[in-house]
Amino acid sequence: MRAAVVNTAGEPPVCAEFADPVARPGQEPLHLVGAGLHHVVRGLAAGRHYGSDHTFPLVPGVDAVARTGDGRLVYTGFARAPWGTMAERMVTPFELELPAGADPLEVAAGMNPGLSGWMVLSARRKEVGRLGTVLVLGATGASGTLAVRAAQALGAERVVAAGRDPESLERLRGLGAVPVSLGHDEPGAVAHALAAAVDDAPPALVLDFVWGPVAEAAFAALGRGGPAADGPEIAYVQIGSLAGSEAALPAALLRSRRIRITGSGIGAFSRAELLAEAPAVLAAFADGTLQMPYTAYPLSRVGDAWAHRGSARAVVVPD
Repeated sequence: MRAAVVNTAGEPPVCAEFADPVARPGQEPLHLVGAGLHHVVRGLAAGRHYGSDHTFPLVPGVDAVARTGDGRLVYTGFARAPWGTMAERMVTPFELELPAGADPLEVAAGMNPGLSGWMVLSARRKEVGRLGTVLVLGATGASGTLAVRAAQALGAERVVAAGRDPESLERLRGLGAVPVSLGHDEPGAVAHALAAAVDDAPPALVLDFVWGPVAEAAFAALGRGGPAADGPEIAYVQIGSLAGSEAALPAALLRSRRIRITGSGIGAFSRAELLAEAPAVLAAFADGTLQMPYTAYPLSRVGDAWAHRGSARAVVVPD
């Protein structure tokens, strides 16, 4: 079959022949409709992601919209390595039928980044019964923007959207979020801007899609004002690391605030938990609550898809 093939870590994929995936009992081959090119896909293909098994050659792709033998459109993923979803055919362990009105390529582009924030928000709401104020760091990226929309849909009382892109911040302001610019040169200025946005209403939940110096500025902002033993607990969840893989955590913050710092990624939620929430996210794309721009590339141009940059997500489709 034709597939995107990564032959060596760090090299872009090429369109080439690859062995058909091994069929398993109860899992008929599915036919590709669209597979999103997500950050995790790039990381796994380059061997940089903690989930990589460093086995090459491989077919990249972690999820997709595919067509079943009887013509149904389904969201699917978790193909067994070295097969991924950027191939004409795939064998996967689950199928979730797309709801009426869903754009299959938008689903392919948006489900992975959409689930990254939705899972944390839904779990927090189930844990404490409400979301309160939610701070999203990296809100102008694809995952962050979807997290802002998801927080509002799931009942957040206030959403603070912190990001670098001014135009995206204005669009988020139009959706009712409180925008905070992270485009300052000095880390102290970022901390000051974040503190000004959360001093009156400290966040109950922080979704951090960027980490690095932005996280350090957030720690400084959250630690201002002295001890706050009677304040609300802050759940700080590290999801992405686009700004840096390391951040210094001040001891004073841990001692002066009721704060819990955890991570969310591959392995943070079970497959059963992901599949339980996925239908709600699919429905949110179908009704327009969640929106994800995309640019489609045929398999024969997977190299161009790999080089794609911008706010729209690349989606690999059959030729």
